Amino acid sequence: MRAFKVMFSTFVLALVAIMGLSGCTIIFQKGRRTDIEKISKLKSDLNELERAKEELEKRLKDEINNKQVKVEMEDKGLVITFVSEVLFDSGKAKLRPESLPKLNKVAEVLNTTVADLNIGIEGHTDNQPIKKSGWKSNWELSTARALSVLHYLSEQHVSEPRLSAVGYGEYKPVASNDTKAGRQKNRRVEIVVLPKTVKTQSQGAQP
Repeated sequence: MRAFKVMFSTFVLALVAIMGLSGCTIIFQKGRRTDIEKISKLKSDLNELERAKEELEKRLKDEINNKQVKVEMEDKGLVITFVSEVLFDSGKAKLRPESLPKLNKVAEVLNTTVADLNIGIEGHTDNQPIKKSGWKSNWELSTARALSVLHYLSEQHVSEPRLSAVGYGEYKPVASNDTKAGRQKNRRVEIVVLPKTVKTQSQGAQP
C-alpha cells in the first residue's frame, strides 16, 4: 500500500507539472468520481486539445505564417485567434467570402478531433469609438461578429448545443491601443475549445 501511494503521488506531481507547462489550470472538485478518475479525465482532455492544436497548426500553416491566425494553449483552453481583418471588412459583421475556407479548416477539427468539447466564440475590438458604421458601440460590433462566426460554424455542422458567443468590445485588450499594430491585435475573434475539467471565466468546471 505504501508503495502504491508513493507511485500515485509521483504520477500526480508529474501530471501537475505537465498541465502547468501547457498553461492549464487544474481544478479538483469534491464529487462523485475518484481522484484517479479525475486525473485520467484531465489527461484525456489535455491529449485531446494537444491533438487539436497540432491538427490546426497543420491546416492553418499559411495563415499562421502570415500572422492572420494564432493557435495557442491558454488557461481557458485551446484558443484560435483570427485577426478581425481576416474575417470582416472594417466596421462590418458579415464574414468576408475569402474567410470561409479558413473557418472551414477550423470546423473540420471541431467536428472530429474535439467533437465532444464545447466551443466559446469571443468578439473583441480596439478602443476606437464607433463613428460611421451604425453600431451603437463596440460591444454591439464585437457581439455581432462573434455571432456571425457562431452561425457559420453551425452551418458547417458543429453541434449547436456546443456553441456560445460573447462580445467583449474593447475591454479585454491583448496589446496597447496607443499604436496601430496594437489596435490591430485587439481587433480579433477568438474561437475557444473549452476543456470539460478546466474552470474558465465564463464557465465553471463540470462535475
